[in-house]
Amino acid sequence: MRLYNTLTRELDEVVPVSPGHVTMYTCGPTVYRFAHLGNLRTFMLGDLIRRGLEFEGLRVTQVMNITDVGHMTDEASPEAVDKMLLAVEDEGLAPLAIAEKYADAVFEEAAAVGIRPADAYPKATEHVPEMIELTQTLIDRGHAYVVESGSVYFDVASFPGYGSLSGNTLDNLREGHRDLETDAAKRSPADFALWKAAGPGRLMKWDSPWGVGFPGWHIECSAMSMKYLGDRFDIHTGGNDLRFPHHEDEIAQSEGAVGHQVVSIWVHGGHLRQSGQKISKSTGNTIRVPDLIEHGVDPLAFRWLTFQTRYRSEMDFTWDAMDAADAKVKQLRRRMQGWGPPAIELGDAAQGYDARFRSAVATDLDMPAAVVVVNEVVGTTDVSDGEKYALLASWDAVLGLDLEREATSGWTPTDEMQAMVSARDAARAAKDYGESDRLRDELAAMGLEVMDGPEGTTVRPQD
Repeated sequence: MRLYNTLTRELDEVVPVSPGHVTMYTCGPTVYRFAHLGNLRTFMLGDLIRRGLEFEGLRVTQVMNITDVGHMTDEASPEAVDKMLLAVEDEGLAPLAIAEKYADAVFEEAAAVGIRPADAYPKATEHVPEMIELTQTLIDRGHAYVVESGSVYFDVASFPGYGSLSGNTLDNLREGHRDLETDAAKRSPADFALWKAAGPGRLMKWDSPWGVGFPGWHIECSAMSMKYLGDRFDIHTGGNDLRFPHHEDEIAQSEGAVGHQVVSIWVHGGHLRQSGQKISKSTGNTIRVPDLIEHGVDPLAFRWLTFQTRYRSEMDFTWDAMDAADAKVKQLRRRMQGWGPPAIELGDAAQGYDARFRSAVATDLDMPAAVVVVNEVVGTTDVSDGEKYALLASWDAVLGLDLEREATSGWTPTDEMQAMVSARDAARAAKDYGESDRLRDELAAMGLEVMDGPEGTTVRPQD
C-alpha cells in the first residue's frame, strides 16, 4: 500500500518498522459532546487503512486516544472556561462520568458505521504521569522552559524542523496568529504549552513539579503514542484540521524528546461539509448516526457514501446522496443473495477485476476507483454469479458493508410461497402472462420482491 504522506508530500509505500506488522496511531475523540458524521469520517480513515493493510496480509496494531481531560473554550485566555466544566454544568454529572458517557456513545456509533475497534484506547486522564515525564525530558534536553506562573512551554526555536509538516515555519508565524497562545512570559509567540497552570475556570487539574495545572493538548498524543507504539511507529492519522498546530507540535515534542524521527507516514483526511459548511460541534450543523437511523437508512451506507470521494478531499453531505447510497448497499446485498453460493476458483476475467480492486485500495485508498470496479462486476456478463459473490465477499473485508447479510440470513420461502413461484413459472412457460402477473402481484402483496431470471422466478423479502 502507498499512502499520501503529508510530511513528504508524496505517495510513500508503507514499509513497517517491524516486517509484516504495521503500527498506527489515530487521533481520537474529545469526549464532552456526541460525535458527528464529520468525526466518524475522520475515524473511518484509520479503519480503512487498517482494513486495506490486512487485506494485503499484514498485521496491524492500532491505538486511538480518548481525550477526557477537557479543553478550554479559548486556550489563549486566562479566564477561559473548561469545556468539560460546561458539560458538567449542563448535565449534572461528574467529569469522568461525562467522559465515559460520550466515549461509550462514540464506540457505539463508530461500530454502527463499520469502524472496527482499535487495539487500545488510552485515556488522557490515566496518562498524566507520562505527560509530566515527557515534559521534564524536554526541559532537560533544552527544548522547554518553565515560566513564573508554573506553565511550561516548548521552545520552537530549539527544533530546526518545526513547520515541516504544515508549512507553518517560524518565518510564517506571527503574534496574533489564531493558533498561537498569547502569554507575555513566552520567549516567542510560536512557543506552545506542554503544561499549563490551572486558572479559576479549570475543573480538571493535577499536581506537577511546576505546580497545579493540566497537560497541554499536544503533549497527550506524544506521550500516549510512544508509550503504546514505541518511539518509532509507522502511521499517524487525523483530520486536516490537526496538521497545525496539533501534529506539528507532536512532531516537535516527540522528536525533541528522543532525538530521531518517530512517525514514518502522516495521513490526513478532508472535512465533511453540509451546504458548503464544515460539519462541526461549533457550527451546530451536526448530523449523527441516530439521525441516519431515524431517517430510515442503514448507517453502514454512510461508508458507501464516503467512498465516492477521495479521503483527502472535502466531501459534501446531502440527504439525497445518503438515500442513494442506502439504496445501493441494499441492492448489493440482494444481488449477493441471488448470486450464491460463492465460486471456489476465479476465472481470468474475475481475477482481472480482483487485481483492479486491490490496486485501487493500495493506491492511496482510491475508493472511487474501487467503487467503479464493484459496479462493473455487478453488471458484467464476463464472470459467473458465483464468481461475483466470491469477489464481493472478499472485497467486503475492506468495504465493510456487511454484503452477505441477506445471503446468510437463513430466510427461505414458505411452502405456500414456493407453490406460487412454481405456478408462476408454469404460467410463464405457457405464455399465460395474465396469470403470471396475477401471481406476481399476490407474492408482492405478501411482502416479497419478485425477480425474473434465466432459471425462473425467485423471491426475497422486500426492504
